[in-house]
Order: sequence, then structure tokens, then C-alpha cells
Amino acid sequence: MTTSEERPVSVSDLSRLRIDRDSAPRRRWLPWVFLLVILALAAWFYPSAREYYNRSRAPEVEVARVTQITAAGNGGSTAVPILVATGYVVARRSSDVGVKAGGRLEMLAFEEGTRVRRGQVIARIEHADLDAQLAASSAAVAEAETQLAQATAAHEDDVRQLERQRALSKDGITTAAALTTAEATEAVSAARVKTANAAIVSARARVRVIEESLENTNVRAPFDGVVIKKRAEIGETVSPFGVAGQASREGGAIATIADLGELEVQTEVSENGVAKLSAAMPAEVKLQAYQDQIYKGRLRQIFPSADRAKAIVEVRVTILNADDHVKPEMTASVTFQEKRVAEKGARAAADPVPQNVAPVVLIPKRTVTEQGGQTIVWVVTGGNLTDYQAKLTALGIGFVLALFVRH
Repeated sequence: MTTSEERPVSVSDLSRLRIDRDSAPRRRWLPWVFLLVILALAAWFYPSAREYYNRSRAPEVEVARVTQITAAGNGGSTAVPILVATGYVVARRSSDVGVKAGGRLEMLAFEEGTRVRRGQVIARIEHADLDAQLAASSAAVAEAETQLAQATAAHEDDVRQLERQRALSKDGITTAAALTTAEATEAVSAARVKTANAAIVSARARVRVIEESLENTNVRAPFDGVVIKKRAEIGETVSPFGVAGQASREGGAIATIADLGELEVQTEVSENGVAKLSAAMPAEVKLQAYQDQIYKGRLRQIFPSADRAKAIVEVRVTILNADDHVKPEMTASVTFQEKRVAEKGARAAADPVPQNVAPVVLIPKRTVTEQGGQTIVWVVTGGNLTDYQAKLTALGIGFVLALFVRH
């Protein structure tokens, strides 16, 4: 039996000891298993977490403001509005003034806001070439008149010669050939007189054509009004088909003139609301820029056709007491009133306003809903952000009839 001699282990021997990590097995699948477990847990708890979040999150709602109209705040009228629509102020008579002849603008006698009279020249196109043509045509008229005078004198002399030859022929003094020659000469001179007259007529017609062309270089106001839009400047080349290089000025318009003495509101009413309107129905008009000012209005026209795509009908309301605040293209709202009630309210305006008249509360139609056979709305109360409350309120029959209908 052999035995090995034991020897002590030194520090240097321990320092040479190493672990072979490459030979140890690796578990690379563990991170993927961990990720799959997390995703499975997230998918399991997501529906519950989302439901809890939706329950705890305050819903976002649209709040519509109401409008209260009393007898004193409605211009003394106690009429209940039956329909409200919005639109724009327009002039009943408005015109885009253009040119009849093309050319370069040499004069503009207006700016925005300028008042013009019917027939007033507000612009002029350069016409030096037409001036030259007019001078030539006037000279042609003078020349034709001179030729007519000469032809007339010659014809009168030929007539005298013809009469002399006829007298001599009766006495047998002259020959038949001399008489024939005198008759032919008189006929030729008469034809020359007719030619001269025709030349004068032609020359004068040419003068009138050029004068008309000159007049076409003047742009005149078609009616009394105010220039509300300036569309051209001096030096621009214009034509009846537009300004050269500027497609926005179609038709050669250089200005827009409107008669501000008769303004109206152009609005649109849904097909369902047209049945509530009648001819000459009273209305109240409010401008968006001046909410405190109420203007009297009257329904002037319900257009005979509707817009099939929008299911609307255009309506025009005349503003009866428009002032300087009312300007074209302003946004305005029109409150149509039942004619008989409005007239009673107008008569009662002269009397003291009763203190016990119930105010009319106007609310948007979209806020009203049906629930359990009742007409209801949600009424929001509270003075600050911390104590707002929404209360379900049922509306009575009389209140429903006075709903504020917005379009």
C-alpha cells in the first residue's frame, strides 16, 4: 500500500484557484418568463382598472347659458319669441360697380365710406386715343359739311341752267342736245348733294360712337349710396372681365356701393321652423357687437326655394330703426314674434311696466330631453368651482312652448 506525502497549501496556490463560468449552465429564459407574467397580470387587471377610473373621473359636460327676458328688458314688449335665428346684416340694394371698357385707371374719386350720388363720376379710364379719334371724326364732319355746301351750290347752278334751256327750247332757240346735256348735268349734281349728305350723317355717327366710347371710360354711381369696399387703385389696368393679374376682381368691379338707408338681416331658418313665420311678422334684431341695443324688425321676404343640401330656407328681415351702429356684414340675431302678441306688447309699452309680469326664460333647444314621458333639463347651480351641482328639473307645458330655438 502506497501513501502520498501530504504537503501544506500555500497562499500562492490559493490565488491560482478560478471558477469556470463558461462551463456553468445559463438560464436565459427567466427574463422572458418574468415579462410574460407581467403582461398577463396587466391584461387581467386592465378592465377593472379602467372601469374604476371612469367611475372616479368627473364627466365633461357642455353647459348652455339661459337668457331671461322681462317686460322692462325687452324694450317694453311682453311678446314671447317663437323662433330665433342668426345671420348677417346686408344692404337691400347693393351693387358691384365695374367698367364698361378696358384700360388704365387715371382717376378714382372715392374711398371706403364716401357718399356718392346717382350718376356721379367716381372713376375714369385713360382715353387719350379716343380724344384723338374724336378730333379726327369732328374734322371729318366739317369736311363733309363743306363738300355738301359745294355740291349744293353746284346743283343750284345746274338747276338754273336746266330751266334756261327748257325756256329756250320752248321758243325753238336751243337744240334738243343742249337740253339733254343740261338735264344730265342737273341729275349728276343732285346725286352729289345726296352723297355729301350721306357723308355728313356717317361722320356725325362716327362722332357719336367715339363720344359713347369716351363716356364708357367714366364709371358712374348707379344710385345714391356709400362706398363700402374699394377694389382698385389708380394705375391698375381693368377690363369688363376683371383686373389684369388679379382673379379676385371678377367682372371688372372697382367698388361696392350700398344703400345704407335700408338695411336688413339675411338669415336662414330650418324647414321645420318656416311654418312658424308669416308675412310682415314683427321681429327684434340684436347685433353681436351691441348686445344691449334692440332694433325693431319686420319679416320682408321668405325665399321661394329651399336649400336641399342644408334643409334651410333663406329669410330677409328689414331693420326699421337702423342707426350708425348697424353696418353691413355684422353678425346679428333675429327673434321672431307672434304678430298679434307683439302688437299688444307694443301698445302696452306706453303704460307703466307691471311689476308682477313673469319673466320669459329662454333656453337652447338642444338642452331639453324626454325621460319617463316628461320634458326635463339639467339645471346647474353653484357659485364657484367647489359647489357646482346639477339638478334634474321637469318643465311645465307653458314653459315648453316658450323654448328658445337656436339654429
